Amino acid sequence: MGHIYLIRHGQASFGAEDYDQLSPLGHRQSERLGQYLAERSQRLNLTWDAVLTGSLRRHEQTWAGLAKGAGWTHEPTVWPGLNEYDSAALLRALPLDRELEDPHTPGGYKQHFRLLRDALTQWMAGTISPQGMPSYQGFVDGITGALAHIRQQHPQGNVLVVSSGGPIATLVGHVLRTPPETTIELNMQLRNTSVTELMATSHHARLVSFNTLPHLDDAEHTGWVTHA
Repeated sequence: MGHIYLIRHGQASFGAEDYDQLSPLGHRQSERLGQYLAERSQRLNLTWDAVLTGSLRRHEQTWAGLAKGAGWTHEPTVWPGLNEYDSAALLRALPLDRELEDPHTPGGYKQHFRLLRDALTQWMAGTISPQGMPSYQGFVDGITGALAHIRQQHPQGNVLVVSSGGPIATLVGHVLRTPPETTIELNMQLRNTSVTELMATSHHARLVSFNTLPHLDDAEHTGWVTHA
């Protein structure tokens, strides 16, 4: 039986013109996780059979931080199906009766995620079709395709996957057969550089742990825990 470790990217640039790049803290989170994984691998005599990442910049930067912290030289397989949905496109697809508030303010932050939940619900149901995005089923197919690839190619191996909150929550929801509403809530709970573990064979996959932060579980790193 193989093990798949799903890593959410480090803190990105929420509210900035270009969200798709890590913040300084996001880089530190990624390096710290790499250090932890290297220590754990050495302690348990683990080897990594493959690394998959999405094609977004924050995925690439998170992997670079992991590799730097761990001293790894693995060449990752880039899998675009692991990319996040476009939250801006989802919000633009909603019929809004007022302008969006500044997401850096408490009210704007709450409004952003309230509307995002609404947009995700409608996209999943096929009520809206955000410009430039696949259907929800197409999004799911891209993510489950990565799982099928891993199960076929590495049924007994350890595989590291660097992705985003939406794909990770969708994959967990697929494994647990959760309804769309639960998948959305799983998505909203995922923390930056969190680790979610699956056990998999060529025929099935099971959830072992979800949204853990073992690399930040001490007083020194308490302020490093972020969600956006």
